[in-house]
Amino acid sequence: MHGLIRLADTAELLATELVANAVRHTKGPAALRVGWPAGVLRLGAWDADPEPPEPPRPLEELGDAEDGRGLALVRVCADQWGWQPLSRHGRRGKLVWCELAAA
Repeated sequence: MHGLIRLADTAELLATELVANAVRHTKGPAALRVGWPAGVLRLGAWDADPEPPEPPRPLEELGDAEDGRGLALVRVCADQWGWQPLSRHGRRGKLVWCELAAA
């Protein structure tokens, strides 16, 4: 409907990585947020842990490592990414987000 089919595979990969990190590295609830402001697909994973995510290492440094690729993939595949502290229902947490431009 919005002409986003070309972003579908990348968006699915990024959403999976963001949510997997939220579930794997934190305790408590997690949620996926999806938005479409001004021609940009914004994906975010909220979790209840207010600590920032560890900075991603370059993919070429990871070699055959079995973990550590999630945010590295987000950094490589997204147009922008970042994180911000948030509150939800009186609990502190964070949102790790990324953006994909439609154009």
